Amino acid sequence: MMLSDDCELRCGRDSDVKCDFGGIGVISYVKGPLAEKMEDSVIVEAGGLGYRIFVPTTVLSELPKLGETVKIYTYYSVKEDSVSLYGFLSRQDLEMYRMLIGVNGVGPKSALGILSVLNPDTLRLAIISSDAKAISKAPGIGSKTAQRIILDLKDKVKAEDLLYSGAEAASGPVEVSGVGEVGKEAIEALTALGYSASEATGAVRKVAITETMTAEDVLKAALRHLAFL
Repeated sequence: MMLSDDCELRCGRDSDVKCDFGGIGVISYVKGPLAEKMEDSVIVEAGGLGYRIFVPTTVLSELPKLGETVKIYTYYSVKEDSVSLYGFLSRQDLEMYRMLIGVNGVGPKSALGILSVLNPDTLRLAIISSDAKAISKAPGIGSKTAQRIILDLKDKVKAEDLLYSGAEAASGPVEVSGVGEVGKEAIEALTALGYSASEATGAVRKVAITETMTAEDVLKAALRHLAFL
């Protein structure tokens, strides 16, 4: 199903709906007042239209108040019997969603269910540390599918993505001696992901840090230790 001529006209310079056209029209993002919040979706008004966008429950708590402007990056799903928008608050989170639906057996709704149980950073952590048990907590995701997700995405998910979000979330510098700057960065990333300071520090101290190791190397090694706690 193609986008209508009306929608195509609304994707111009003065619209709050950004569209790309290549075969099937793709709505890159929708920006406008948040009109409604529901259990599994929101409605954003843009260009005189109300766009219903399905979002993870983890996104609902981060949205502004009704009437305030929101920008949601979207995946445009077209099936024989339906057309749906799935949305996220950042391009990085949308990319995580795109990777999930690229795994055999994981559809748009299943991927949304996973990201409703695990936020994108926690999911990245589960993939890097091969934590199939955490992924299988999502509705409709069994252990075999969880293992497939880890197998397919382990080489695509980068530990440096966790380092960047850890640096953004940290409220101040980590005061830990004996681990160097790369160790401190790894500890910041781990604490931002929910590990206690003692757990993060203990895991990093177990890593034999060398001069050639990057913060990403230290984080990966520390995650392997935490996987056995």
